[in-house]
Amino acid sequence: MNKFGDLIRSTREEKELLLRHIAAELDVDTALVSKIERGEKTAKREHVLALAQLFTINPEELIALWLADQVSELVENEEQALQALKIAEKEIKNNRKHKF
Repeated sequence: MNKFGDLIRSTREEKELLLRHIAAELDVDTALVSKIERGEKTAKREHVLALAQLFTINPEELIALWLADQVSELVENEEQALQALKIAEKEIKNNRKHKF
């Protein structure tokens, strides 16, 4: 799964921007942007927010996609992945109730 990278690449191409343009905006090298698009590297949260602003994408949706890719990568080869995700979902909901 590399939904985040796929979206970044397709949006960049749609806007007819080169990798070097995105790299300059993020203050990183072109190779890193390419690896993020291919799912070989994970973008930093600050880069996700910068990309959301640059591409006028809802930052909450982009962060959710970024997080989903990371979670998926972490559990993709685990037999109990779905069970673990359900437990984590309950825990997150429970923690949110106690915070607010």
